[in-house]
Amino acid sequence: MERFKNYGLWLAIGSFIPLLLQTFGVDLDLGKYEQLWNAFLSILVMAGILNNPSLGNGFRDKR
Repeated sequence: MERFKNYGLWLAIGSFIPLLLQTFGVDLDLGKYEQLWNAFLSILVMAGILNNPSLGNGFRDKR
């Protein structure tokens, strides 16, 4: 249950939704910024996937 309290998880899910919509053909017309937007969303999704709060405080670990 600790994972559902983590902001990284919700950030990743929120970033994944627009990418999923684009995959299924929902047109989000961003013009020339579309590649930048997709890269930004992909980075946020990867950050949320790589975050593991069960081993500490997630992004706030002092390692």
